[in-house]
Amino acid sequence: MNELPDNPEFRCGYIAIVGRPNVGKSTLMNALIGAKVSITSRKAQTTRHRITGIQTKDNTQFVYIDTPGFQTRHANALNRTLNRTVTTTLTAADVILLIVEAGTFGAPDQQVLDLLPKNVPCILVINKSDRMKDKAIMMPFAQKVAALFPFTAVVPVSATLRFQLDNLEGEIRKHLPQNPPMFAEDDITDRSEKFLAAEIVREKLFRFVGDELPYTSTVLIEKFEQEGNLRRVFVAILVDRDGHKSMVIGNKGARLKEISTQSRIDMEKLFGGPVYLEIWVKVKSGWADNEAGLRAYGYE
Repeated sequence: MNELPDNPEFRCGYIAIVGRPNVGKSTLMNALIGAKVSITSRKAQTTRHRITGIQTKDNTQFVYIDTPGFQTRHANALNRTLNRTVTTTLTAADVILLIVEAGTFGAPDQQVLDLLPKNVPCILVINKSDRMKDKAIMMPFAQKVAALFPFTAVVPVSATLRFQLDNLEGEIRKHLPQNPPMFAEDDITDRSEKFLAAEIVREKLFRFVGDELPYTSTVLIEKFEQEGNLRRVFVAILVDRDGHKSMVIGNKGARLKEISTQSRIDMEKLFGGPVYLEIWVKVKSGWADNEAGLRAYGYE
């Protein structure tokens, strides 16, 4: 803990980012902290862990927690675990950001809203507001959703354009407790490089294989070594069936090569040094519906 005895006005606390799958939670957190620590994809349910992003600014340390999108479509062990992560995070937060997409509020959004505790300040964040062509629709939409819960504020934003993020930070800060910082000033996450490497590969997997591959696939770091500034990373992509394996590998290995190349580029950017990366694809049937197996693969 980094104590600041001369600054009693310093504020620090946990901010949970919640919402249905694919509303831009990870993109928003990355934009708020100014670095990519949570993976993004058009494929729903990309985030599978609590990802902590840290932003220290002036006399405030914002500790954001990106959560999996609350999942109702599949009832396997993986989704039960992910949903537990969401509900546990809500009870530990100092502030909650409920993310909805501009112009869209349906049953999946309502299911997340129903989880919100009444005793924690909650801000309604309307993301992708730049996509709402008719701005006259924004106010009635915001009023309609705001009437469903005692939100402390309503802030329309665009995470990709960084629109209104300063205003959002200002609203969050009002509700953070007076605390010394929990992390060093230049920390951006509490996750290890090994964890971040796995997340980067998983992002590229979903990005390049897309809807062809069921979301019950995961990434396992088999070895992570550092020699000076060089990192050697050995990765296994686990899929459910042989057919999924050929999807990932692609024609003459082209798709796996693209996943590897783009993963290595992102790792080198994030780690600030060269990366040697090897990726294999392995078939591991039923891993997503096995509670013990999930724990072995790092799911909380």
